[in-house]
Amino acid sequence: MLQYCHPVLKTLKKGITLSKSTINLFFKYTLKQLVYLCRMSKPLILVTNDDGIVAPGIRALVEMAARIGEVVVVAPDSPQSAKGHAITIHDPLRLKKVQVFDGIEAWECSGTPVDCVKLAKHVVLKDRPIDLCVSGINHGSNASINIIYSGTLSAAMEASVEGIRSIGFSLDDFSFDADFRPAQPWVEQLMSWMLQENGLDGALLNVNFPKIPAAQIQGLRVCRQANARWVENFIEGRDPGGRPYYWLTGEFINEDEGEDTDIWALKNNYISVVPSKHDLTNYGLLENITSLQNLTV
Repeated sequence: MLQYCHPVLKTLKKGITLSKSTINLFFKYTLKQLVYLCRMSKPLILVTNDDGIVAPGIRALVEMAARIGEVVVVAPDSPQSAKGHAITIHDPLRLKKVQVFDGIEAWECSGTPVDCVKLAKHVVLKDRPIDLCVSGINHGSNASINIIYSGTLSAAMEASVEGIRSIGFSLDDFSFDADFRPAQPWVEQLMSWMLQENGLDGALLNVNFPKIPAAQIQGLRVCRQANARWVENFIEGRDPGGRPYYWLTGEFINEDEGEDTDIWALKNNYISVVPSKHDLTNYGLLENITSLQNLTV
């Protein structure tokens, strides 16, 4: 504060009389600096998603994040579910500043969720370190194998690749009017914990909430990703031109009976928290295939 006052204080010490307009200008300038300093003292939280910038889930997440830090939103301008870690390389990307959330800087992006994170880091916030990236709240579960298809988790994972602490939040409810209120205190606690703990730079958490009232939530379980999969089926049809088209459908099959998995946690009314990462190396197989190095052609 004093460094902004110093020039005027020196003037007053010399006995020089300042005009009213000069004094008003000084205090207006000082107030702006104080607002800036207050804003900069808060953690910077990037919010994104894959359901689009007008989805109820991201609105709920923005409101929660705004209680903890300074929020900047960069999110897709349309639904981008199941885009995985796709990026846009053959078309130009568009960024547009929008007024979607009261008092929150928000940008809509023409690309994928991962594009949003890349543009946030390198364009929108290029001169500022991001303290936390949160993605969601997704309409629908991203437990188990769903993490590899999810645009929500891929956005958070992209932030993790950049060394940013990140969390992907999902609610096991696909409806547009899903109730995110039971998740609110848990989301805020998890964000605060992620910001305060040491040694978590680049850490990624996959957090899923069961679709139940707040009073029925049994607590939080740190667990592993269940060994489950989708058994797909394609429904064939014909367009007006007689050409075939296919709609993907499928059934989710859980082949993992372990009580330490995210699927078990959700079925038993717990919030599942799975620490995840982008390193896809199969370390269990690594030592067993070293004999491949002896092959010759």
